[in-house]
Amino acid sequence: MLAKMTSKNQLTLPKAVTKELGEPQYFEVEVKNGQLILTPMLLQPLNAIHEHIAKLNLTEQDVADAVAWARAQK
Repeated sequence: MLAKMTSKNQLTLPKAVTKELGEPQYFEVEVKNGQLILTPMLLQPLNAIHEHIAKLNLTEQDVADAVAWARAQK
């Protein structure tokens, strides 16, 4: 299938493709070896993230420690 890029750099994806993917609204976009890769993304409301953290019994300090660890990995 073909997809067309407009003069404003907007890409129109075929309906059959998006329907097969569940009609996502957002995609993560990356270029790898000269190919454009679109990965459908499901964005969740912020309160869903807070609820998940609460279920894991994580504290603010746990999150702060994780952020500090991730930043130190650079």
